[in-house]
Amino acid sequence: MTNLLGEPPETLLPDDPAATADGTPQEIARAYPASSLAWALCAEEALAADDDVAAYAFARTGYHRGLDALRRNGWKGHGPVPWGHPGNQGFLRALADLAEASERIGDLEEAHRCREFLRESSQEAYDTLVSGGRAGTE
Repeated sequence: MTNLLGEPPETLLPDDPAATADGTPQEIARAYPASSLAWALCAEEALAADDDVAAYAFARTGYHRGLDALRRNGWKGHGPVPWGHPGNQGFLRALADLAEASERIGDLEEAHRCREFLRESSQEAYDTLVSGGRAGTE
């Protein structure tokens, strides 16, 4: 069956200044606290150190900062958030990190929800960040 209303348009976030920032993830997050990418970097560092609770907190912050940015840029709660657009990658990474951290702390329902949200937002991001082995498996 064809959806006569069509899909919502892609949401493209502005370039993220954290993408070109120098410093540790924590320094970048201090400099750009609204950046999803900065918090994703913090989460990824914590995941690599097996600090799952800190990773969860960092990823959740990046996820919520990303939702705020998406809404400011016309997103209505669903629709494509393309991985190929560099401004979107921080949000998508934070979402994948949140799935991984949720799984590690035993919140499997949240991990599943985040992975499905990632897949619905960008199959390419899902394939790169989850299926490619960076963030858990399902």
